[in-house]
Amino acid sequence: MKHLEKITFPADLRQLKTADLPQLAKEIRAFIIDIVAAKEGHLGASLGVVELTIALHYVYNTPIDKLIWDVGHQAYVHKILTGRKNLFETNRQMGGISGFPNRSESEYDDFGTGHSSTSISAILGMALASKIKGNNERQHIAVIGDASIASGMAFEGLNHAGVTDTNVLIILNDNAIGIDPSVGALKKYLTNVKKGTAKEENIFECLNFAYSGPIDGHDIPVLIAELERLKTVKGPKLLHIITTKGKGLLQAETDQVTYHAPGKFDKLTGDLIPKPTREGPPKYQDVFGYSIVELALNNKNIIGITPAMPTGSSLKYMMEQIPERAFDVGIAEQHAVTMAAGMAIEGLVPFCNIYSTFLQRAYDQVIHDVALQKLPVIFCLDRAGLVGQDGATHHGVYDIAYLRCIPNMIIFAPMNEVELRNIMFTAQLGLEGPIAIRYPRGRGVSLNWQQPFQKITIGTAVELQKGTKIAVLSLGHIGNSVSELLKDFDSSKKIGHYNIRFVKPLDEKMLEMILKEYEHIITIEDGSKIGGMGSAVLEFANRLGSNKKIKIFGIDDTFIEHGTVEELQAMCHIDVLSLKNYINELY
Repeated sequence: MKHLEKITFPADLRQLKTADLPQLAKEIRAFIIDIVAAKEGHLGASLGVVELTIALHYVYNTPIDKLIWDVGHQAYVHKILTGRKNLFETNRQMGGISGFPNRSESEYDDFGTGHSSTSISAILGMALASKIKGNNERQHIAVIGDASIASGMAFEGLNHAGVTDTNVLIILNDNAIGIDPSVGALKKYLTNVKKGTAKEENIFECLNFAYSGPIDGHDIPVLIAELERLKTVKGPKLLHIITTKGKGLLQAETDQVTYHAPGKFDKLTGDLIPKPTREGPPKYQDVFGYSIVELALNNKNIIGITPAMPTGSSLKYMMEQIPERAFDVGIAEQHAVTMAAGMAIEGLVPFCNIYSTFLQRAYDQVIHDVALQKLPVIFCLDRAGLVGQDGATHHGVYDIAYLRCIPNMIIFAPMNEVELRNIMFTAQLGLEGPIAIRYPRGRGVSLNWQQPFQKITIGTAVELQKGTKIAVLSLGHIGNSVSELLKDFDSSKKIGHYNIRFVKPLDEKMLEMILKEYEHIITIEDGSKIGGMGSAVLEFANRLGSNKKIKIFGIDDTFIEHGTVEELQAMCHIDVLSLKNYINELY
């Protein structure tokens, strides 16, 4: 008898006998593998918490009891058991369910989580609120991984929770890996705890948590028994469980980095389905990865830094070839930025590679520790712009706006791989302050990208095509789509195209010429309209006293959900068709 067919909500789950739950775990694993194999998504993390998720919803009265999943890519099982089983095949598809917990999607999603290390603070806030309201019987549970608990914010939450008498349970899901293998002294400590060789006092008991474990996170009876016991223990508690990321799929267990989000694979064998073998341009992240190695071999002061993204940022190439100068600091964006500042003070040349959406987590450090002191830290912002199916928590559409207002900051967006290499070369020659280089997820446009380095003059735009009536000002990779579009128009050369590339400082000389010579100005970017490149051009035009109409194509003042990049660009009207229709109105 198949148990999963009978389960829609946790109340149905609780009707099963404990002896039935291991079979249910097998069915859920098969269900996830079946769908993710064809639809893609985050695989390994959710396979690793099947038994834990079943036990949690079996023991606790969710959604009355509050349950938070730190970094939501481990929440697929939670979604399947909380009313979204029949929608799961729409996971991460436009109009479908989100790949992460989302409060607007279900009452069982108690807190939206796409970035790491927020769960302890959030669950403590909920527990304190319950206490203030007199609801002292409600249980509050946060599941956090060993990579996430090493983040500063998680420690802040632990530090506060330990001096409260709140009914909080922190479950440390210890699998020794986030997206890449976990790093740092805490990982070493947890490894010693698992081996039974830790000689120090238990760090969590020192923080005033009732500690239990480590226990097998794949043993449902053991999990249920311990969770039932912990329900009777008052005050802050921490349960340490040991799990295997990718549990139940051999390839996902042995190659945990690849199978974190493997793309399409054969659901029967687990083997990856090869993508069509066609030679094409490299990914921007790889252009960064290869270029920093090339530069570092000639400049002994170059340092690479990433907060837990060596594979995603391709800093792994430098870590493999020049390990003494490449640092994965763990999920610690604030630390990464300020460490880079310290290195810059000592004359080193730090390339701090952080996804655009994650640099938001270190905003004060960018201002206070770097820009205010005019330190030449080179920020490489991978995944800038719309990133696709990871959705609202991961789109890198705010970096221009939140960086442009910071004094001393240079902001550059390469249109192609060659510009990315050249601005990296230029930056390592020496700047008087920080620079942010933003580039998108995905591939570039050129096979011939490994050209000799050339210095770029700071604050210069590039005229790609001269026109007479309409000027299109593009920023970054999206400019390639503009160039292709303009080939469709007639040969009257009414349309000019300009690669702005520096949002700050702007090429004011070229902008003054554009505002003087063209009737219509169009700006297009894959970032927020508010505070973006178009806004900067509009501000300059106002200072100049120009009355030319400026049409801004960008992301409106709303959060953008998940879908393919092409679908989202069309939805945001920054696609080729939207631009073409507008130009036709002016033509």
